[in-house]
Amino acid sequence: MKHCMKHWILAAVAALVLVVPGLAVAHEGHTHKVLGTVAGVDDPHFDIKTTDGKTVTIMINASTVITRGKEKIDASLLKVGDRVSIEAMQEKDMMMAHSIKVGTAPAKK
Repeated sequence: MKHCMKHWILAAVAALVLVVPGLAVAHEGHTHKVLGTVAGVDDPHFDIKTTDGKTVTIMINASTVITRGKEKIDASLLKVGDRVSIEAMQEKDMMMAHSIKVGTAPAKK
């Protein structure tokens, strides 16, 4: 019985060792949703103050789709105070926006 239990524990530890590095790598490339207001603009990135009070830097590139309502807009139209909903991917040490939806009504002050 003891011998069987040792093998089971060793198998569980081996499985855990194989799975944990995969979990760490799987986080990169995962889509994140960021909700908040634009706190700073410094093309090609924006600082977003999230609904929980944190500040997140979001990068944009030529493939980032930015919309206000149903209309596509240029990144130059994003202003401090705009409410945004962003879908971004973690890429290395940065968040790259795939889409940014800008609120149609100005943020309340």
